[in-house]
Amino acid sequence: MRMSIESKKRDVALVVDDSPETLRLLTDALDGAGMTVMVALDGAAAMRIVDQITPDIVLLDAVMPGIDGFETCRRLKRDAGLANVPVIFMTGLAETEHIVRGLEAGGVDYVTKPIVIEEMLARIRVHLGNARLTQSARTALDVSGRFLFAVNRQGNVLWATPQAQKLLSDHHGAQADDFALSPSLLQWLEQAKTKGSAKSPAACLPDNPQLRLYYMGETAPNEFLLRLSRESGTALPPEFTSELGLTTREGEVLAWLSKGKTNRDIAQILGLSPRTVDKHLEQIYAKLGVENRTAAAAIAANATRRNS
Repeated sequence: MRMSIESKKRDVALVVDDSPETLRLLTDALDGAGMTVMVALDGAAAMRIVDQITPDIVLLDAVMPGIDGFETCRRLKRDAGLANVPVIFMTGLAETEHIVRGLEAGGVDYVTKPIVIEEMLARIRVHLGNARLTQSARTALDVSGRFLFAVNRQGNVLWATPQAQKLLSDHHGAQADDFALSPSLLQWLEQAKTKGSAKSPAACLPDNPQLRLYYMGETAPNEFLLRLSRESGTALPPEFTSELGLTTREGEVLAWLSKGKTNRDIAQILGLSPRTVDKHLEQIYAKLGVENRTAAAAIAANATRRNS
């Protein structure tokens, strides 16, 4: 079982490099800077270490025998407990291709060899500070009771507040870490990233229209914040719907209308086109004998109150 290091005062750095000279240089420098240092000669050894203790930062050689640094980083980042630990790549390969590979694997920075200790320590301080700010923000979100979680570009959950974890688990029947966005929701996420949080419509989970997702923005490279919302009471009483001569679908449209949703929102929630929603509303107005959405919403709200 992995041990927590939250109670320790010294930051813990994991240095992964197959060069004894580099390990000795960094161990001396980091120890002198007041850090606890763990070392691994290859990726497999690094994975064994992080099974026992979570480091605050990882310094990772890009080119090693066996599991190279890029694959080691990808494996580290697949562990939810390590997803937010900053990884700095160390490489003698300054070509753009290798730098991009490191960042795509989940690294936050890179330094070229031979290592300049002062530069390395400065970068470590910056990334440790950023990681603490991120953790503090997430702790505040946890305490505030917000239904928030973050996903990567592939739609896999990176982290979630306890409230969102419970909601996703109740819906998904498994741990939140196992939840992933469906292809249709991935498409919605791509559109939301382009439009921005203010202009993005909500999306509903395919098999549970009462659970809706709102795009909140990009909080880090390859990390996108989403808000979950449970919409209840989204249908009119069946007897009332039939009494007015409404179809089931028209009853759903009217119910969402009474909650103040726009035509575009209703289309997104029910999986319809905006034009189809417009057609349903025309029929609803005619059957209710009203001329606008305000009057129709008032009738729906009265029906809900009488039957609640």
